[in-house]
Amino acid sequence: MADDEAYDLGQGAGFYVDATEAPWAPHFCMETYVTRDLVELIDANFPTTGKRAILGHSMGGHGALTLALNHPHLFASVSAFAPIASPTRCPWGEKALVAYLGPDRERWARHDASLLIEAGVANGQFDDILIDQGNADGFLVEQLKPELLTAAAEAAGQRLTLRMQPGYDHSYFFMASFIADHLAFHAKRLKA
Repeated sequence: MADDEAYDLGQGAGFYVDATEAPWAPHFCMETYVTRDLVELIDANFPTTGKRAILGHSMGGHGALTLALNHPHLFASVSAFAPIASPTRCPWGEKALVAYLGPDRERWARHDASLLIEAGVANGQFDDILIDQGNADGFLVEQLKPELLTAAAEAAGQRLTLRMQPGYDHSYFFMASFIADHLAFHAKRLKA
C-alpha cells in the first residue's frame, strides 16, 4: 500500500477523503470507510438506534467535521479537539489535498469545514458544534486556525462553541482533560 516517509501524508494521515490520485486512490478511501463501511459493520454486529455522533482530534477533528457536514443524515452531533479548521488554507491540508485529490482547488472545498459551514450546510442540521482548542498548541497559528471556523459560523448564522483552553497543547492529555464534556454533549443530542 502507498505511504510517505512524512507523518503528515500517507498511512498516518488520510485526511478522511476518498483519494482520486495515484498512488493513493486504490487504498485511501477513508470517507467511504467511515460513512458507509464502518456504519454498516457496526449496525450489522451491534444493537444500534441509527443515531450517531462523531468526534476527532487534529486531522481526525477535521475529518469529524467534514464527514458530519457532508453526511448530516448519518450524524446527530459533531465535535472536535484542535481540528484543522480549513485545510485549503494551511500547509498540512494543501500538501494532503493536492496529493490525494489533485491540484484542482475547487474539488478541495467539500473537505474544508470552514468553507462548508460558511456555505450554510450545517444550518438546520446541527444545533451546535463543539470545538475545544488549547491556546498553547504549537500548531495553532499556522495549521489549525480555529478563528476561521468561528468566522464561518458567524457568517452562516450557525451556532459553534469554540472553547480556547488556557495552557493546553496538542497532546492527548488535552483530549483526556475534556473528553467528558464532549461525551455529555453528544449524549444529550443522541437522547433527543
